[in-house]
Amino acid sequence: MEGELIALISVSAIVLFVIGVPIFLIIAHWVLWTSVVTDFTLANLSLTLFEGINFFGLLALPLFILTGDIINAAGIAKRLTDFAYAMLGWVRGGLGLAALAACGMFAAISGSNAATTATIGSIMYKDLKEGRYDSRFSAATLASGGVVGIIIPPSIIFVIYGFLLNLPIGDLFMAGLLPGALMIVGMQVVCLVMSWKFGWGKIIPFQLGNCVRTGFRSYLGFAAIAIVLLGIYGGIFSPTEAAAMTAVFGLVAGIAITREIKLRDVPKILLHSGQIAGLLVPLVAVSIVMQQILSIIGAPAFVAGLFDGIGGYYATLFICMAMIIVAGCFLESVPVVIILAPILAPIAYGIGVDPVHFAIVFVAGTAIGFITPPFGLNLFVASSTTGLPFLRIVPFVVPYFIILMLAWFAIVGIPALSTYLPSISGM
Repeated sequence: MEGELIALISVSAIVLFVIGVPIFLIIAHWVLWTSVVTDFTLANLSLTLFEGINFFGLLALPLFILTGDIINAAGIAKRLTDFAYAMLGWVRGGLGLAALAACGMFAAISGSNAATTATIGSIMYKDLKEGRYDSRFSAATLASGGVVGIIIPPSIIFVIYGFLLNLPIGDLFMAGLLPGALMIVGMQVVCLVMSWKFGWGKIIPFQLGNCVRTGFRSYLGFAAIAIVLLGIYGGIFSPTEAAAMTAVFGLVAGIAITREIKLRDVPKILLHSGQIAGLLVPLVAVSIVMQQILSIIGAPAFVAGLFDGIGGYYATLFICMAMIIVAGCFLESVPVVIILAPILAPIAYGIGVDPVHFAIVFVAGTAIGFITPPFGLNLFVASSTTGLPFLRIVPFVVPYFIILMLAWFAIVGIPALSTYLPSISGM
């Protein structure tokens, strides 16, 4: 009887998803009623909701969100995009290449996919349109570029993954560098080919002086990246402390150096960051409870049993990848990681997959889900930023999706892409 009731609750959750109820409320609905059915008392439910997020490392999540907002408001992100265009604008499709490069650089500060797409999109979409790029392709480029927001360190999702699976967050950050660079380069190849094929984009002369000038003006952005990466890998800061220091640095730079931030703007920036964190943190809490209830009802053992008859390293990994990408099509990365990673990670470890390698494989798969309908969070963000309908952007994302899938297979097949840098970093 219990199984039938849980199945009914799960069907009702699917119905809520179809009619557009927010993911947080859907998971909370499933957690509440399944708790009643499984005798997971409401007292334990409230305690688990609190204790699940009562962890110092998770403070990095709102702090990196705040850092992204401050870097954008301070005009530092705009300086990074200007530098990228000066370096790449001399080739056909150069502005598109610059947009993708700027996504990579902003990702190295913000740690968020949605923030990367929204920030770089708000800066560069108008320039892309004026540069004779197809508006739909421009939006698709910005949506796809945001994918690396959770791969290139720092990454909000790596913070959550490390917390759940008890892995060093610094190792995960380091491991994401080469896969993130591979994904950026792959997308730039797509942008270059598409731009040459359709004649998109203006070509500007390469001027060394302009590169030097815009590079110098971008020093604040590079300094912010250095605070995060060198601070963590040099053993100076923990990821949480690095996030706090970068936020303070960006605020001081925005007020005293670029002067783009006025004191009256600070409450507005804090409010916006708080609104985003206020959406994510409850999602983390209810997802952790959902994962615990799934353990109680035997979901991990059930999934592990499905793998019993499957032989081979790559066959097992392929099925894990299929589960990750399907989940990423429908759910945001936070619940996917919290619910699915503790189930699949032990299976991967059992066939000899390095824990850090599997973490990168897992997060890369969820990242690709950001441009995969029907959920495709980055597609919705790009639609909101550019004003283009969601369905008009989707066809132009397909080439990026294909190259990202190829990059994902390369990440799976070449573990050294993920494990080499952590192995030499001494962390």
